[in-house]
Amino acid sequence: MQGQSSNPSQWLRSYYFARAIFSIAWVAAAVALAGQSAIASVLLVIYPAWDAAANLVDARVNGGLKANPSQTLNVGASTIVTVIVILAVMKDTYAVLAVFGVWAILSGILQLYTGVRRWRSYGAQWAMILSGAQSALAGGFMIKQSFGIVPPTILDVAPYAGFGAFYFLLSAVWLTVAANRKTSARA
Repeated sequence: MQGQSSNPSQWLRSYYFARAIFSIAWVAAAVALAGQSAIASVLLVIYPAWDAAANLVDARVNGGLKANPSQTLNVGASTIVTVIVILAVMKDTYAVLAVFGVWAILSGILQLYTGVRRWRSYGAQWAMILSGAQSALAGGFMIKQSFGIVPPTILDVAPYAGFGAFYFLLSAVWLTVAANRKTSARA
């Protein structure tokens, strides 16, 4: 599956829709199952693992890992964070939130870079750029909360995933509208 997609714009729209659907489902599960610590722990591990897998597939479809250094770094960071979250859920929720905070900052910066790089080829990446910046800010907030006195829960991570879903959905819709306009203009 390595190499350039036959229709990169269609791939990106599908990719963004898939990321949005996953994040919406994850947030729904997190809210519904927040009181069940074992399941919440599994959800916390799944989130960065999904991010690693999604970035890996997207990078491979769009020229490979060498051609997409920010996504390559994101795959590595998300994989490492997955392992660290496994260890952190066995320690305490403060550690989990701190790990998510650091990861949100790093992955946000990498997403911002990817959005800027993709703007030249696809346009309509402003939502991904804004999402990356907001992710970095949310990471700082999560780190601050991890030093608080109120024990964090999965519900402290859910808004971060919810905003991610919103931005992925917005980007997918924006690219779909742009593609439809382009098709209509040719007709």
